[in-house]
Amino acid sequence: MHSFRYVDGSLKCEGVDLDSVASEVGTPAYVYSAETIRNNFRRLDAALSPLGDRMICYAMKANSNLSVLNLLAKEGSGFDIVSGGELFRVLKAGGRADRCTFAGVGKTAGDIDFALRQGIYSFNVESEEELERINEVAGKVGLVAPIAVRVNPDVDAPTHKYISTGKSKNKFGIGLDRAAAVYERAESLPHIRIRGLQTHIGSQILKAPPFAEAVRKLTPLVLELKAKHGLEFFSVGGGVGIVYRGALASGDAAWWKGSGEETLELDGERLAPEVYAAEVIDPLKALGLRILFEPGRFIVGNAGVLLTSVLYRKSTPTKNFVIVDAGMNDLIRPALYEGHHEIEPLHQPKDATLEKVDVVGPVCESGDFFAQDREIPVLAPGDRIALMSSGAYGFVMASTYNARPLLPEVLVEGEKATVVRVRQTWDDLIRGEKVPG
Repeated sequence: MHSFRYVDGSLKCEGVDLDSVASEVGTPAYVYSAETIRNNFRRLDAALSPLGDRMICYAMKANSNLSVLNLLAKEGSGFDIVSGGELFRVLKAGGRADRCTFAGVGKTAGDIDFALRQGIYSFNVESEEELERINEVAGKVGLVAPIAVRVNPDVDAPTHKYISTGKSKNKFGIGLDRAAAVYERAESLPHIRIRGLQTHIGSQILKAPPFAEAVRKLTPLVLELKAKHGLEFFSVGGGVGIVYRGALASGDAAWWKGSGEETLELDGERLAPEVYAAEVIDPLKALGLRILFEPGRFIVGNAGVLLTSVLYRKSTPTKNFVIVDAGMNDLIRPALYEGHHEIEPLHQPKDATLEKVDVVGPVCESGDFFAQDREIPVLAPGDRIALMSSGAYGFVMASTYNARPLLPEVLVEGEKATVVRVRQTWDDLIRGEKVPG
């Protein structure tokens, strides 16, 4: 599943001791495993290989560090982007615009212009007004814009309400009832080239049937559009979930069991790519089109951890708190999604005594927590821990709230750890600001 495990009582990423990383770069800090990222990409690609003509476009909003993008570009990955800035990052990392799909409901004219000039593979059109805007911008620059309409199949995927995207009440895509008419309009526009159809039903989905249901619901429309408009591809989006609970490999964490925290996040094993593929390959193969997949979290989620150090302990009549040096500005998932991250000491304690605590950060918000009423080994000031499964939607959602500098990112390959983003300084915090004189 991933390359984090205890060896002789010390938590390692591949061949690197995480405590040594924490000593070298300080805490808090993000650490990623290159081996895990490569293996996740290769395993998914192998599971989908019966499709033949396919393209995996990594959803880089999950983790956009240049080293991660470069690693995946070398594996042959395309990219799913949601802004001009993300396309800029892909190009700087050695990726290709003609292997990028451009999603997002609020593309600006500047975004569209830049993507057109770089030779984007396809825009995922999210609304009828956006279609008109893309045609207008393409006309001004004298180019033809390749598009796919994002069609909302109204499939209810079991996931957190903030990451559900496939229902008619969500802001994403165009409903099945309007899709055919939007394609007719696209056909009539002089600077638009119809290339495909795209859908995406949500994120962190741990069961395969919702994906199969979406394919079944859209198949008649895809075949109709293929015959009428020469459709070239069908993108089924991403959304395959990962493990957040029990995130260490089986047996590694058997010396203690966390419990007691209420969460809206789904539990259980991750959806194996082979199980996912078994549900969707046959109906997709029958379409006779190139098939696109847009995984993000699946590729990088379990490939990263957030290292943090215990600053203080604090007790009240009703709560015990462990205060660490990472905050919600560094990893917002627990505050935003009530997301669960396993907590693992960098050194297994000799005493396996557990205590129920809230693990909280220094930010001045009551929502600044990483665990509530969680049973974990007793921690003392100076102890270091890893917040597991932090490779997706960790650093990319970070901020400098409370004037806290952005964290360093470290990429591990085998026995080598490389700082691939340096820690911000206080000077960096005010760079670009000016006091009017």
